[in-house]
Order: sequence, then structure tokens, then C-alpha cells
Amino acid sequence: MSSIAILYHSGYGHTAAVAKAVAEGAAQVADTQVHLIPIEEFEAHQPQIDAAQAIIFGSPTYMGAVSGPFKTFMDATAKIWYGRGWQDKLAAGFTVSASQSGDKLATLQQLSVFAAQHGMVWVSLGLLPGNNNSKGSVNDLNRLGSFLGAMAQANADEGAEATPPQSDRDTAAHLGRRVAEAALRWKQ
Repeated sequence: MSSIAILYHSGYGHTAAVAKAVAEGAAQVADTQVHLIPIEEFEAHQPQIDAAQAIIFGSPTYMGAVSGPFKTFMDATAKIWYGRGWQDKLAAGFTVSASQSGDKLATLQQLSVFAAQHGMVWVSLGLLPGNNNSKGSVNDLNRLGSFLGAMAQANADEGAEATPPQSDRDTAAHLGRRVAEAALRWKQ
């Protein structure tokens, strides 16, 4: 049995919808226990997080970076960092913003550097870009063309029940499955 912790911040519900898709994808892998944890509940769930084989980080992209609350969470992990508490755990990340680009790559880079500072091993999305040729579609997996992690786009004037689109949610589920499968291999 492996354990996956999904730690996320969601300002308007869109990142929570993506986190749920990541969790659903991870839960499809047999012998996987999934913990979906808003960063506001980090301290209450720290034993589950510390026991997990993998941690998937999720934040909206605000002003080209993780959200302020997510950055506060990152800074609050200094004692874990110093004690190497997450050393050699698997890590991955996802983000969402209203724009097609919205500088989401910068957020994924920030998450991957954060994981590297903790001594974690980053798991990429593992998909080729979708929707990048004449036969492509906005319904393709990885329609936004990320390699580092899952990216989603959510219209600013719609709630999380309507956006991000299903293709972005499916891409997030793919990331969850990929990390869960890697965690089972990593644990052996």
C-alpha cells in the first residue's frame, strides 16, 4: 500500500476542482491511499503527509507565482526541510489560472524547486502536448502543453462547477495516476 498526499490551496474553487481530479486519478491505482488536504489543514494532517510516499502540490497561479497562502505554507515547512523529513519522497505539481498561459510554468517551476530543496524526486506529467496540430482539439489531454506538471485554465467569470474544462481535469487525473504508479514502484 502506498500513500499519496495532495496538498493544495484554492482561492476560488478551481484549484480544488483540479486537486479532486488528481485525487481521483491516484485513487484508480490499486493499493493506493489518497489524502486530499487543503494547506489550511496542513498541521492537522502532518502525520499523514509525513508518512506518504508522494506529495503532490497544487496552487493557483497568481501574478506569475504560487498564491500568497501557498507561499506561506512553503515557508512554514522550514523545520521539515532542516530535518530532511521529506527527503526522497516523490513530488509533483499542478496549477490553474484564468489565462491560457498566465505564467503557469513559473508556478510549476517554483513548486519543483521547493520539492528539490526538500530533497524530493519530481515526477513530470509524462505526456506529449495536445492540441498542437491541425488534428488536435481542446479536448486533448495536456491541451496547454506542459511537461513539468499539470496545467489547467479556468475562466475567471465561471465557477468551478463549469471550469476548468474536462480535458484539463482528465490531464490532472493522469498526473495523479502517474504519481500513484510511480509511488508503488518507488516503495519497492
